[in-house]
Amino acid sequence: MGLFSKIILKILKENSLNVIRKNKNSKIADVFKIGNYSHFSIHPSATLLIGSGVNLRNYCNFILGENATVILEERVFMNNYCSINALEKIEIGENTLFGEGVKLYDHNHEYNEQIVEHRKFTTSPIKIGKNCWLGSNVTVLKGVTIGDNCIIGAGCLIHKDVPDNSIIINKQDQLINLLK
Repeated sequence: MGLFSKIILKILKENSLNVIRKNKNSKIADVFKIGNYSHFSIHPSATLLIGSGVNLRNYCNFILGENATVILEERVFMNNYCSINALEKIEIGENTLFGEGVKLYDHNHEYNEQIVEHRKFTTSPIKIGKNCWLGSNVTVLKGVTIGDNCIIGAGCLIHKDVPDNSIIINKQDQLINLLK
């Protein structure tokens, strides 16, 4: 990587960190690593708390709406392309790690039989315990609590609470039909 590219990446990282620093409700612990091309969109009334030893890889995306709270406790690791979308509250416990492409949504569009609302939402907090591992491409929906010491297998859609010490897998059959 050339010197110019390194300078650009450093500027982009600083801009991302400045978005957090400018928010009066947000705090970053001393030891925090952020990869390239991560993006933070934080409403002035929202709160983002980042604990010590948090490590975000590349292309992580954080959107915090009005009065939303996101808490990343100590030593949370998020791999490439993870996304946190909060309109209420999302909390991730210490020593929890995310595979690539994990997505969290604490809200859903309001809808009735005739229309899906584009700007109205229902919300409910997400809480992920400590010492959890969410595999690649896991999606966690609003209102879910995942207990401590849980493993969520790749590709799972989590829409119900998961008790402590659980392993969740996405059981699928792979059917192979050979063409004649």
